[in-house]
Amino acid sequence: MTTVTEHPGNAVRKPRLRGDRSPVASVALHLTLIIASVVAVFPVLWVLLTSLKPAKYATTTDFFRETTFVNYTNLIRDTEFLSWFGNSVIIAGLSTVIGVFVSATTGYAVSRFRFPGKRGLMWTLLITQMFPVAVLIVPIYNIMSNIGLLNQPAGLVITYLTISVPFCAWMMKGFFDTIPREIDESGQVDGLTPFGTFWRLVMPLAKPGLAVTAFYSFITAWGEVAYASAFMVGDENLTLAGGLQKFVNQYGAQWGPMTAASVLIAIPAALVFLLAQKHLVTGMSAGAVKG
Repeated sequence: MTTVTEHPGNAVRKPRLRGDRSPVASVALHLTLIIASVVAVFPVLWVLLTSLKPAKYATTTDFFRETTFVNYTNLIRDTEFLSWFGNSVIIAGLSTVIGVFVSATTGYAVSRFRFPGKRGLMWTLLITQMFPVAVLIVPIYNIMSNIGLLNQPAGLVITYLTISVPFCAWMMKGFFDTIPREIDESGQVDGLTPFGTFWRLVMPLAKPGLAVTAFYSFITAWGEVAYASAFMVGDENLTLAGGLQKFVNQYGAQWGPMTAASVLIAIPAALVFLLAQKHLVTGMSAGAVKG
């Protein structure tokens, strides 16, 4: 038998665990996180505090001097903000509901069925993501003009669907690929139609993917500026993105109303994010497993 003699001068090193960090590394990590948090929060906090200042202090750092809500009251009383807000809610809501349904059905179809033109459809969905807004805005404007949908909410809804559906359909296709086909087969055994199987069995399992699709569709319609500014005219027809431009002209900017509007615009987006956040990571990672 071989014996191992440990000499007093030889210290036995314990293997460092993955979670163990040196004090310097720990301080550096926490310092980096603090700096990143400050950088992320600072612009939002600046806008919020500016919205609570009178106009004479709008461009100064006197954040807590003469704090007032006059910017909010003037925004609602003296502008068409409520009309812009209502238009945005209608357009974003329709874009979200229709976008989720179309993306889910398209993703399910290309995931489960074989049909003529399937490969061409997938390539079309992929290629449409490569064109920037600057290239598409003129032809889409002409199409909407020819069919009489300029200055109509339906025109913006269709336009936003062309942005969100191709991406979301690809993502939903990848998500449906992770759901076992045995579930579809069990639905067929029970006498369900293909759509009944999709609606009653598969859709409840696809909540994370649907949450990501809904969030992306909503944010696309809620914060888009280029199409909203080009397709909608007249104060009563503008969305929030187009209405904000009313506070900026060649002579200056009305920082008070603009920052107040920015804060109010951010609230619905934040609420949608809070409702969908528990599904976002799961849905995005599952949709990226297979393509």
